[in-house]
Amino acid sequence: MKKISETELILNEDGSIYHLNLHAEDISDLVILVGDPDRVPRVSKFFDRIEIKKGKREFITHTGYLREKRLTVISTGIGTDNIDIVLNELDALVNINLSTRLPHSTLRSIDVFRIGTSGALQPDIPVDSLLISSASFGLDTLMHFYEYPLTVTDQLLLQQFQSAIQAKCNISPYVASASSKLLKQFGHMAPSGLTLTAPGFYAPQGRQVRAKSNIPELLSIISEFDHSGKKITNMEMETAGIYGMAACLGHHALSFNVVLANRATHTFSKKPDAVMDSFIQLILNAIIKKP
Repeated sequence: MKKISETELILNEDGSIYHLNLHAEDISDLVILVGDPDRVPRVSKFFDRIEIKKGKREFITHTGYLREKRLTVISTGIGTDNIDIVLNELDALVNINLSTRLPHSTLRSIDVFRIGTSGALQPDIPVDSLLISSASFGLDTLMHFYEYPLTVTDQLLLQQFQSAIQAKCNISPYVASASSKLLKQFGHMAPSGLTLTAPGFYAPQGRQVRAKSNIPELLSIISEFDHSGKKITNMEMETAGIYGMAACLGHHALSFNVVLANRATHTFSKKPDAVMDSFIQLILNAIIKKP
């Protein structure tokens, strides 16, 4: 096995991984990702005890126990560029000996759960509800830089979406799917649908404030897409990157989307904090019940 160079895998002076500022023993095999650093303590407040609190830049980590399960919650910040950092460094922590810079002879797989906010695109999806992403289209470029597996179903789904969106704009999307294992275990908890991962919050999600959008019909294209009865249910900024990176690194990922807005009905949650807290508890309780 080839030793990984100091410029390919950067470590801090204490031997921790560069951005996350963590050692291998700091994380669990059950990892919860949230975007907002302030959401990390909102998750860990439900732990029975917290053993590790670390942070660097927007990447805050708490590891602790809920009943007998050891859990780690990490903030990624916003966007798939940060997902690239977080998933690569999590994988390095579990699958590379940071002292020798050599991959372990036996690779481990971790379960990664996103708990994030999202906007619904279909009028029948209520605000303050929960959605699971069965697959996600990425309008960013992250997964164009990696090799990752695509099923025949994924390829057909992507081809149809490419045809729909490239007729109107010069965007090359990708698609990545949820872990079939985690979808089977947790899919009963909420409706599932296709998610769109955007590379920005305003024009890339069909919003126009003052800067003029180059694709004013983007929201219509996305919300009207239909693949054998499957529609794009919601929009956010990380899921496609999480699914794609997990797939190419051999991990399992599932994205839970807390719907705080509905773009079709122009409604926004009146109690976003309480809604988020209730779904955090629901998801945590489901995670710790699985063997």
